Amino acid sequence: MQAGVPFSEGVIPVPLTLPVKPLPHFDGLDLPKYQTSGSAGLDLPAAVPADEPVTIPPGEWRMIPTGLSIALPDGYEAQVRPRSGLAAKKGVTCLNTPGTVDADYRGEIRVNLINHGPEPFVVQRGERIAQMVIAQFTQVDWDVRDSLDETARGTGGFGSTGV
Repeated sequence: MQAGVPFSEGVIPVPLTLPVKPLPHFDGLDLPKYQTSGSAGLDLPAAVPADEPVTIPPGEWRMIPTGLSIALPDGYEAQVRPRSGLAAKKGVTCLNTPGTVDADYRGEIRVNLINHGPEPFVVQRGERIAQMVIAQFTQVDWDVRDSLDETARGTGGFGSTGV
C-alpha cells in the first residue's frame, strides 16, 4: 500500500475459483459461503440425513460429512477450523484443528466434531458445523547445518518471553 492511503482503501484480492463436487447426500444444501464481507472462513454444512441427525454425547466425537469434495490448486490447502459460536454456546469444537485438506486430496471433506459441553449435541442437516479457510503454503528443502544463527530469544521455549 502507498503511504497515507487508509487500510480500508487497499487492494481487494481477486477470489480464487475453486472446483467443487457436491456429492449425492449434499443435494438440497447451499454451498459454503462467507457470512460477512471480511470473513476468512467459509461455513461448512452438515450433510447428515434430515431424518437421522447425529447425536454427540458429552466427551465424545463424531466424523460429520459435508457432502463436498474440492480440487485445490498446487500450493494451496484448506484448513478446517471450529466455529467460535458452537464452541462458546455449546462447547462443541473440532479435533485436530486446524485440519488440513491437501491439494491432492479429492475425497469428501468431513469434520471431526467433539462435544466438550455438558449436554448431548445434536447435529442437524444443513447446520453450520465448522469453517474452512483456503490458504497458500510453501514447501521447503532442508539445508542441514552444524549451527544456526543467533537470536535474542535463543533456545527459550514456551513461556520464555513472558507470563
